Amino acid sequence: MEQAFSDVRVLDLTHYIAGPYCTKLLADYGADVVKVEKPGEGDGARRMGPFLNDEPHIEKSGLFLHLNTNKKGVTLNLKTGRGVDILKELVEEADVLVESFAPRVMPGLGLDYDTLAAINPRLVMTSISNFGQTGPYRDYKATELVLSGMGPHMYVEGEPDREPLKYPGYKTQYLAGTNAAAATLGALFGSRATGQGQQVDVSIMESLCSPPEGAAALMGYEFSGRDAVRPGARRGGGYPWGVYPCKDGFVFIWGMVPMFWRRTVEWLGMPELLTDERFATGQARPYHRDDFEAIMLPWLAERTVEEVVESAQAKRLTTAPVYTIDEVLEDPHFKARGFFVEIEHPVVGRATYPGLPFRLPATVSVAQRPAPTLGQHNREVYVERLGHSDDEMVELHKEGVM
Repeated sequence: MEQAFSDVRVLDLTHYIAGPYCTKLLADYGADVVKVEKPGEGDGARRMGPFLNDEPHIEKSGLFLHLNTNKKGVTLNLKTGRGVDILKELVEEADVLVESFAPRVMPGLGLDYDTLAAINPRLVMTSISNFGQTGPYRDYKATELVLSGMGPHMYVEGEPDREPLKYPGYKTQYLAGTNAAAATLGALFGSRATGQGQQVDVSIMESLCSPPEGAAALMGYEFSGRDAVRPGARRGGGYPWGVYPCKDGFVFIWGMVPMFWRRTVEWLGMPELLTDERFATGQARPYHRDDFEAIMLPWLAERTVEEVVESAQAKRLTTAPVYTIDEVLEDPHFKARGFFVEIEHPVVGRATYPGLPFRLPATVSVAQRPAPTLGQHNREVYVERLGHSDDEMVELHKEGVM
């Protein structure tokens, strides 16, 4: 089945999140991605939850299953000479190699870009690391919290009288993976036009300092010389703004633009607030948020999320429900667009996965295959593709090469 990247062959030497998300984007749109994992252990994400039925198992990690759809999986010990030789055989026919080791690792294995480019001059090698391939921090280890703390946005998140807060989850990793996929494709287009590949250097830290996350805070400091402040739930001084409780859940209301104040008063059915001296002017309102919320919160508590959202939107106020996870899965809009997909896995069985982040109407771009089990495609790749014999496969397995 022809897809957008059906003619692209990718070697995936990544692990955990940022690298696998980069190669997932390529695989889900049709690239032939071969994921190379350490024999017996595999990608570290296999040991990260959530796990099916809370049972830790290398084939039951929801994170790994999501990040590795549509890939083929092989095992190969790159700390052995034979393992390195076999990887070089794969490099000969690859268009792209993506790796997310520390910068010293690939050169230490004899797999630096110059060596691989001598084998395949058109190869694009994308290297994803915490701080990039050069600089004083290049070999430092890091976590999501470390990267967030060193970036420009964590300092401005949270309440002004409390400690800074990081964004939940692994946002930094996914942002770097997205940047890596885009940069990889750009380099691939260049390779196909000129026959000359290149090494793409992706710094997770620098991804966080670039748009959309870091640019606003950095440019604000550059222009004003003043450090950013944490606005918290009362950012901008306007209201209503933030998450508020209703009878059966929560809603988010964005009403801080001055022109929205009259709409808010009409929505609440309280015209007297327009002449109340606490709220009558834009200068006075920021000092009386507590007074306003003392009026609005009881009103919200008497109404359901659906009633609040529908009535607010009827007044052209930016309002949305705060979904629970099951409500996200059941949302009729997602269902109508077919965003969530079901994939059958040989160990986990049928499960629902998030779909693709963008559509290419002219090509097929639907997730079709589950993430590979550890070493699932060894024979397909090593015997059928590279021409090694079954007997050789047995010997390589005994020697710990695969």
